Amino acid sequence: MIPHERSLVNKLKDQPFALIGVNSDREKDYYYQQQKEMEVTWRSFWCGDKGTSGPIPSKWNVRAWPTIYILDHKGVIRFKNKRGEEMEKAVEQLLEEMKNEK
Repeated sequence: MIPHERSLVNKLKDQPFALIGVNSDREKDYYYQQQKEMEVTWRSFWCGDKGTSGPIPSKWNVRAWPTIYILDHKGVIRFKNKRGEEMEKAVEQLLEEMKNEK
């Protein structure tokens, strides 16, 4: 998924769009190494040494990895678990809706 996410971040760099990741690797050094090797340029948080049982997945009720939430500009979850082209279409739809609100 990371190559597609990277291309989406680059494509939408001048748009009101942010990709935020949460990584469940238990070892912090491994997490940072993977982030660097995979060229993750967007904000990505580490769940801590509890991994998938850490505070972020617990608070957001994440039970499977990856879980994807696509929020609109008001912070409302509008789509869940869209990947690849479906993710891109969902984001483009929300950007268009936001433009039309103005």
